[in-house]
Amino acid sequence: MTEARITVNGKETPISPAAPHTTVLDFLRERGLTGTKEGCAEGECGACSVLVARPGVNKPTDWVAVNACLVPAAALDGQEVITSEGLATVGEDGTAPTLHPVQEEMAVRGGSQCGYCTPGFVCSMAAEYYRPGRCTHADPADGADAHADAEHGPNGFDLHALSGNLCRCTGYRPIRDAAFAVGEPADEDPLAQRREQSPPAPVATEYTQDDSTFLRRNTLAETLRLLREQPDAVVVAGSTDFGVEVNIRSRRAECVIAIDRLPEMRELRVESDHIEIGAALTLTEIERKLDGDVPLLAELFPQFASRLIRNGATLGGNLGTGSPIGDSPPVLLALEASLVLADADGERVVPLAEYFTGYRQSVRRPGELIRAVRIPLPLSPVTGFHKIAKRRFDDISSVAVGFALDIEDGVVRKARIGLGGVAATPIRALATEAALEGRPWSVETVEAAARVLRGEGTPMSDHRASSLYRSAMLGQSLLKLHAQTTEAVSS
Repeated sequence: MTEARITVNGKETPISPAAPHTTVLDFLRERGLTGTKEGCAEGECGACSVLVARPGVNKPTDWVAVNACLVPAAALDGQEVITSEGLATVGEDGTAPTLHPVQEEMAVRGGSQCGYCTPGFVCSMAAEYYRPGRCTHADPADGADAHADAEHGPNGFDLHALSGNLCRCTGYRPIRDAAFAVGEPADEDPLAQRREQSPPAPVATEYTQDDSTFLRRNTLAETLRLLREQPDAVVVAGSTDFGVEVNIRSRRAECVIAIDRLPEMRELRVESDHIEIGAALTLTEIERKLDGDVPLLAELFPQFASRLIRNGATLGGNLGTGSPIGDSPPVLLALEASLVLADADGERVVPLAEYFTGYRQSVRRPGELIRAVRIPLPLSPVTGFHKIAKRRFDDISSVAVGFALDIEDGVVRKARIGLGGVAATPIRALATEAALEGRPWSVETVEAAARVLRGEGTPMSDHRASSLYRSAMLGQSLLKLHAQTTEAVSS
């Protein structure tokens, strides 16, 4: 094992003496890079965002924006990080730095007032600036406002890239104007050129300070043997859940094991009868690799937290926590997904509908990992994902519903409905499925089934919604799906 180091703005920086739970945010600020700010410490405000060099989807390397407040510094051992300070170019003669194009546009268009959130916006904007193919898919219409919808600019800029960044004083119009004004990276741009080279290879990490340890192995087999020896270790991928525990609840773990870079858990394969998605692929990677081939997942992704979170979050992590309000379980239940569970003795396949056993409990044994998610083929043609929350994006669900239906000659041949937020675990709406199957996809059938759906689960009242509201939203979601499908057929 070599000394744990991170390359920050082109300079190798040892992680020591930081404790293993130290976040990238604190690591950077302690070294004078104070552009990276703490706002919420939960991954909701984006003031802390930085760029990380990751394996690319369309190029060898992608510059990916992540929440520095959630990721342990030890998790970036051997990797490359760019902060807002590192985007500007300083001449060899030490002259004043030349602003990066994103920084320039934010400045000239009034996108910054107090400046607290600005570095985070700049890093998230830079990640989208360097996204391969952004300008290729731009709307050819002229003018900053002549774009197809309010969330995509004429330069191909996707405003979802900024959905995890908050500003409390400037207002979003000048920030949007800056985003829609950036052009294509210049040929001599060093960060654009860096995309053509491979990202840093994963390194084995064994970092110990203050009686706690952060570990990373190079292979799945080594990791599973390690988990057998350390059954109480905390397993992390993107740290989007564990990072909140560390920051808000001061959780400290004696041993943390990282699995996010294991090649055996980062594959996406399409077979004749199923799609297998590695449990350590980030949601952004899955979204871009599938490119809409699973419509129900394509509908889920934009509603799952923010781009900053999706750049780190994984399906394995979302399922592994066992949360009843996770957004992916209702969708995967509707898709009849199964989980590939692996330990040092081998693998087994468990249907997701049989995986959850109680509140944050599952059939997963000590020392076992979710290696992959399998979705059977062919896919049902009629699908929908309805998320009811207080905000349109970047919020926790009050209720989430996933639908997958086979409708032939106007009759429902098969119905699969996954529910979240209405029981101690994500569940299938079995009674509603039975009320639909074999019946015409008509207003009468759907209204009757909606009454059944309102009675599914055991919804509770909390600060997000009352039990009566949750039940009402279940019924409304089915009525909405029917209206949407009828409209699509008629058009």
